[in-house]
Amino acid sequence: MKVKLTSVIVQDQATALRFYTEVLGFVKKVDIPAGEHRWLTVVSPEEPDGTELLLEPNVLHVASLYQRALFQEGIPLVAFAVDDIQKEYSRLKALGVDFRSEPTDAGGAIIAVFDDTCGNYVQIYQVP
Repeated sequence: MKVKLTSVIVQDQATALRFYTEVLGFVKKVDIPAGEHRWLTVVSPEEPDGTELLLEPNVLHVASLYQRALFQEGIPLVAFAVDDIQKEYSRLKALGVDFRSEPTDAGGAIIAVFDDTCGNYVQIYQVP
């Protein structure tokens, strides 16, 4: 069994695509019309054939509730591994990313959390 696709719920796919590609540095992989929305995935440029991240619109009521509840509680919806968290934190701060927390030792990993502008908190982490 392999993880090849996972999703992140987003309020607006166009905004999400811009943020996840232009700011975070992911690359668009699939963009297929699907009714009023799109089957829209991005991947890490370091692993173009790796796990795809589906930018999934929060059109279902339960998805919207779930997304809002996590955000209100300050819980990240997704976490991304980085090699150098301080470097990535500085790069993203320079691009105007709104961080909820600076890089912090969480006992086994260093983590930082930011707002993805699409209704989610995202955690980046580095395992020493």
